Amino acid sequence: MEYRILGKTGLRISRLGFGGIPIQRIDAEGTKALIAQLYDAGINYIDTARGYTVSEQYLGYALEGIRDKFILATKSMARTRDAMAKDIDISLSNLKTDYIDLYQVHNPTVAQLDQVIAEGGALEALLEARKAGKIGHIGLTAHSVEVFEKALEQSWVETIMFPYNIVENQGEELIARCAQKNVGFIVMKPLAGGAIEDASLALRYICSNPDVSVVIPGMAEAKELEDNLAAVNNDAPLTAQELEQMDRIRKTLGTQFCRRCNYCAPCTVGIAIPSVFLFEGYLERYGLQGWAKDRYATLSVKASACIECGACEERCPYHLPIRQMIKRAAEGFGE
Repeated sequence: MEYRILGKTGLRISRLGFGGIPIQRIDAEGTKALIAQLYDAGINYIDTARGYTVSEQYLGYALEGIRDKFILATKSMARTRDAMAKDIDISLSNLKTDYIDLYQVHNPTVAQLDQVIAEGGALEALLEARKAGKIGHIGLTAHSVEVFEKALEQSWVETIMFPYNIVENQGEELIARCAQKNVGFIVMKPLAGGAIEDASLALRYICSNPDVSVVIPGMAEAKELEDNLAAVNNDAPLTAQELEQMDRIRKTLGTQFCRRCNYCAPCTVGIAIPSVFLFEGYLERYGLQGWAKDRYATLSVKASACIECGACEERCPYHLPIRQMIKRAAEGFGE
C-alpha cells in the first residue's frame, strides 16, 4: 500500500481510503468483518458522516479495540456553533472514541460557508473542539467549484473533499492549487455516483494525478475491496487503450450526466436541480433507496414542481435535457 501525507494535517494515510456510505445497506457484523479486511490490506483512512444514518454507529462497533490503527474522518452539515458542537459529541459517541482525526464541514453552499465562518458559526465549535482534543484537524467537503475556490482561501481549511472522476474534472485546476497550498485533497464520487461501471479504470485515472492525496470509494463487499486494491496498486502508466475507453465513457455520460456545476440555477420555481440528480443517483445506483428518499424529502421544492420553462437548459454548459431528467426523477421518487 502506498501512503501519502494528507496536506498540512501531517497525517500519514493510505492512498486508498474507505467511503462509509454503502455500509448502511449491510449490518454491524458485516462492517466489522470489512474493517478487519481493510486493516489487513493496509488501508488506514475511513470516511463517514453524521448524515449517513447508521454508518457512524456501525463503524464505532467495528473499530472497538483497533481504533488507533485508523485515521478516522467524519463530517456534519451543522452551520451554527451550537449545532456543530452537538454533532461532534454525537459523532464521538457513535464512533466510540474520544477523538476524531478529521472533522469536516459537510457540503455548504457559498452562503452557508459564510454562516459557518461568521460569529456564532460552526467554525467556532470546530476550533473549540480541536483545542479540547476532541478533533485533530478541520476540513470541508464541496460539490460546487465556487465553494471549492472559497474554501481554498480559508486558512483553517486543512483538507478539501470534492468529486473527481473520468467525467467530472471541473475541479482539476483547484486540485493542483491544493497541492501548492499544502491542502490535502480527498476524492469523493470516484465512480461518479456509480455511473462509471469500470471501477478499476476509474481509480487508475484518479491515481494518475499526483495531486490526489486519497480516494475513498464506497465499499460494502470483500470483492469490491479486492478490485479497488488491485487498481490503486497498479502504478503502470495509463495505456492508449485505457485512454480510448475513458473517452468513450465521457462521450456516453457527457450528454446525460449532471456534473453538479450549478450553472442551471436558479430554477424558476426553486428546484435544487443538482441535488435532485444527486439523490436520484443514490436511489438508482447505490441500493440505498430508503436513505435517498429521506434525503430527497428534505428538499423544499420537489422535482414534480417543474413547469418545463427550459431556463435551466439554456444555462447548462453540457446541454443536458434537464426537463426530461427532472421528470424522470419525479417519477422515480413519486413526487
